[in-house]
Amino acid sequence: MCLFHYADEAEPEERIPAGPLYVPARPGGAHRVVRLFRTPLGTRTAVGFTSRDRLSATLGAEQPWIRLSEAALRAMAEPLGVSLLTVDPTLTAPPVAAKATTCPVGAPLKQAPAPTARTV
Repeated sequence: MCLFHYADEAEPEERIPAGPLYVPARPGGAHRVVRLFRTPLGTRTAVGFTSRDRLSATLGAEQPWIRLSEAALRAMAEPLGVSLLTVDPTLTAPPVAAKATTCPVGAPLKQAPAPTARTV
């Protein structure tokens, strides 16, 4: 326990349970399966959001989700060797392009103009 309390502290020393979370999921047959992520250093982590708006802002409005308590999410991730839980992450990589741009079949490729000789 901390002996001093500062009103301007950004993060408390003692964490309290996050409560019911919006957890990113993916289709898995007849059920949805919890998605696991990686931290920037490569550690696997379970992820939960405290509001649906935060989940949508980070992962997009089309991201499927389920509601789980923090304890239930930890219990599901632990057998997979995941002990880290990240709540309300805000930084993610940009989405991968859905379709690669290619040249239409049979279309000639544009070539750069040939360099011209210059006198100095």
